[in-house]
Amino acid sequence: MFEYFPGNYVWNLGVVAALNSGGLIDEVDRACRPIREIARKGEDVGTPDFLRAWTALTDQLVAQAELAERDGRTRTAGQTYFRATNYLCQTERMLARSDPDRVPTYRRVLELARKSFALRDPRVSRVEIPYGGTALPAYYSQAPAADEGPAPVVVLVNGLDSTKEHMYTSSHWEELAARGISCLMLDQPGTGESLRLRGLTARIDAEAWASAAVDWLQERPEVDAARIGIVGWSLGGYYAPRAAAFEERFALVVAWGANHDWGAVQRRRREREGERPVPHYWEHVLWVWGHDDLDTFLDFADDIHLNGVVEKIAVPFLVVHGQNDRQIPLQYAHQSYEQAVNSPKRELRVFTPDEGATEHIGLDHLPLVSSFVADWVAGTFAELDER
Repeated sequence: MFEYFPGNYVWNLGVVAALNSGGLIDEVDRACRPIREIARKGEDVGTPDFLRAWTALTDQLVAQAELAERDGRTRTAGQTYFRATNYLCQTERMLARSDPDRVPTYRRVLELARKSFALRDPRVSRVEIPYGGTALPAYYSQAPAADEGPAPVVVLVNGLDSTKEHMYTSSHWEELAARGISCLMLDQPGTGESLRLRGLTARIDAEAWASAAVDWLQERPEVDAARIGIVGWSLGGYYAPRAAAFEERFALVVAWGANHDWGAVQRRRREREGERPVPHYWEHVLWVWGHDDLDTFLDFADDIHLNGVVEKIAVPFLVVHGQNDRQIPLQYAHQSYEQAVNSPKRELRVFTPDEGATEHIGLDHLPLVSSFVADWVAGTFAELDER
């Protein structure tokens, strides 16, 4: 993995995520250069400096985008708002829950994404998924193929610290659209806007909110109700298989990073084994799951695993994992694959250092994994359509 900040895994993860989600190396370098020395002090200490540096870049881009928009250069404006969204949402994920800048920064991310849709990606729209007396915010990409008749769709779900804005800037929805597949980018409970602005915390039974997404999709005339899949990255590699095991309307499932036993990973992290995805890690974890005591939470987290669950998956199942994933051990990818004995089509794809995408969810070469997943999903939907 490209390591701009030697020894600071968390900050480096943010850099490569930004670069592999449409960021430009010159812009990232200009934001990061003033904080290189601060990064040596550790992942937590310098987060206010990280915010200031990347916000300054965002401000510069927004000024450029506003000028382009006033001049009628809408394509340029949309592209610039897109990159500003990318940088600012990577910055926001670094902040502690208690940081007073967290919510205002996220609200600004939402506004920048809205402007990017309007000028760059008009086929992406913001939607609300009815759920338990409230609603889950999401972005919906309607593939051009859906204009000709019902098309397949993927529900794309977050991990521990990502948001639907990360999914948007990853452009995975665009890869799917090019293959005739729509995409629902969901802020499920415990993630993104659902957590930050609506206080909806994560739950073990992911099928509860996943079923709500299927209900919503099946009511849309442009959706092929028989071809709805679910793809989850990072902690979504737990959520998606769990959902597909208990929600029988899903036609396929992808674990983009095999979080087979997330509870065991937390025990390891408490002992400082393996890397953590964000600064202020335990504060973030307790926020996501709605707990306030670490010992109690760790006992609760012991139940966040897929043992006895993936055996219930009866649809095609893809597991993708990086060989050198420093967060989630490779052994969990093998466990998810080996235990999915009732899947009619199961596949394990491990990305190696020689080809790239060997870090967590392939962030070091995200387009490579994104294209592979999109190809597998498209091919599998086609096979289902032939039956």
